[in-house]
Amino acid sequence: MKKLTTECPLERSLEVISGKWKICILTKLSKRKYRFGEIRRAIGDITVKMLSQQLKELERSELISRKDFGEVPPKVEYSITDFGLTLSPILEQIEIWGVKNKASIDKYLKGVGKI
Repeated sequence: MKKLTTECPLERSLEVISGKWKICILTKLSKRKYRFGEIRRAIGDITVKMLSQQLKELERSELISRKDFGEVPPKVEYSITDFGLTLSPILEQIEIWGVKNKASIDKYLKGVGKI
């Protein structure tokens, strides 16, 4: 993994939350606690491996927490931390921006073959 050398606060912040699924996971967890399978069903198009990886990275960054109930069958619950909740107003503003600019965003995404 390449070490981050920039002092730019925006780049450093994006390094923590970047990834195809992290924003979606954080948004879901900002509403309530989820078990692994519930998150996967709520997101839909994510693989088990990718979800597991993204959850581990979010936990390592202390944006979410993982509670293992030590039961059989396994019961694990994920929730957003107070630190993770500090992102909520920012994510809400990005969502508003996305709604307001849907036509331009869709035009771009079609142009690069994403939709």
